[in-house]
Amino acid sequence: MLQSGGFNCDIEGGEEKAQRCQKQLPQLLKGSDVGAASAKPNYSVKNIEPVVVGTDVQARVFTLAPDEFIPWHRHSESTDHYFVLSGTLSITTRDPNDELMLETGGRYKITAGTSHLIANRAKSDCVFLLVQGVGKYDFIKSAD
Repeated sequence: MLQSGGFNCDIEGGEEKAQRCQKQLPQLLKGSDVGAASAKPNYSVKNIEPVVVGTDVQARVFTLAPDEFIPWHRHSESTDHYFVLSGTLSITTRDPNDELMLETGGRYKITAGTSHLIANRAKSDCVFLLVQGVGKYDFIKSAD
């Protein structure tokens, strides 16, 4: 087990594989455009802190500054579980169409295949825990 920079990476097969894993994890958590399915979303937010990253589950603490958002997207296999730690989080979904504002202590579940937009429409930072799984993680951009 390699533990570094706030994330864990279970690797069997030696130090070389562990070092490759350590270099690849930040790319999985932030990244470039997606198009179809990808592990590299095309957005930037104030902070993303990995808590657990595995092959079929991950947990990350996000900080969204005012007016920041995670664009419309969906996941083919994994379910998103949102837990608001501080501030107010705006979640909009399609099919089912839903829009809600979650305050500190609020939680919400978005099942696989549901397009959603996550935003901070408040005047102060929003911090939330996102647990994703069980299933392969992907980020499929949806039309605005």
